[in-house]
Amino acid sequence: MSPLGERFVAALAHRLPRLTAPHTAALRLFNGYTEGFPRVAVDLYGTTLLLHDATSKTGDREAMLELIELARAKLPWVTTALWKRRESANQNERNGTMLLGDEAQLTRKVQEHGVWYVTRLTLNRDASLYLDTEPLREWALKHLKGKRVLNAFAYTGSLGVAAQAAGAEAVIHTDLNNAFLTVAKDSYAVNGFKVEKKNFKAGDFFDLVGRLKREEELFDCVFVDPPFFSVTEKGRVDLVTDMERVLNKARPLVAHGGWLVAINNGVFVSGAEFQKTLDAICATGHLSLETRIDVPKDFTGYDDTQKVALDVSPAPFNHSTKIAILKVTRKDGKTR
Repeated sequence: MSPLGERFVAALAHRLPRLTAPHTAALRLFNGYTEGFPRVAVDLYGTTLLLHDATSKTGDREAMLELIELARAKLPWVTTALWKRRESANQNERNGTMLLGDEAQLTRKVQEHGVWYVTRLTLNRDASLYLDTEPLREWALKHLKGKRVLNAFAYTGSLGVAAQAAGAEAVIHTDLNNAFLTVAKDSYAVNGFKVEKKNFKAGDFFDLVGRLKREEELFDCVFVDPPFFSVTEKGRVDLVTDMERVLNKARPLVAHGGWLVAINNGVFVSGAEFQKTLDAICATGHLSLETRIDVPKDFTGYDDTQKVALDVSPAPFNHSTKIAILKVTRKDGKTR
């Protein structure tokens, strides 16, 4: 067994207790960035093994085949394995090629806290459902019953799906890419939620936020989970330099006593830097930090499996995916 294989088996032992029948769960099985091999990560989506390989432009096929063999020895229900060569110049290779089974067998939906999420594992270089934000979806399930919710930068809509499952009064999803919102609609459908076109808005964040302000819309919760970097005709998003500006754009849409949920997953944005941003926007008195939400252990690694420290410290957060729940105070006191 290779050193990578040994690390993987040790990491897998911690995840096995979470994997019970029926096999519909999704979680990270191996986080090489903290567990000894920084260019490799392995996820499980139901019966599909997903291998993130950033070792080189061509990837390390033999190493991936070893991981598949080791995983199937413990997870015999795995029927497919998708290899994402993240450094490849070929978009199809970044999106994923099959190393086990065929594409028609890939997992199409997973279940988390009783809610179904549709997966499109080859949609892009990611996997259509971010596993590090699982605790935030659980928070949404516990807090957003009867609330009005805006899911900005929605991607495939998982945070809004969780809000809808909680019994939210209304959820609006916005994203620049309508293909991603189609996945959100599919998740609604498999959960039996009503799909209304007006609640899925494809377009630029800055344009849509401006329109909602003009319409005097207010929400009890606004999720702001922007991409690392994006530039459109309407504005720029940069998690390193512009997070404060993006949050301040969204803040006026939150009702008095509501929540602005800020997510910064920039690996090279330290926790201290992000906390400094939060302190700055809270200094006006319109916002206060209610809580931070930790990323689950399968993403951070466990005490006896962590071998490599992150290049940039996420403290006071526990991972480079930094999640903050901010409470909003409006001078006008408006709640609707």
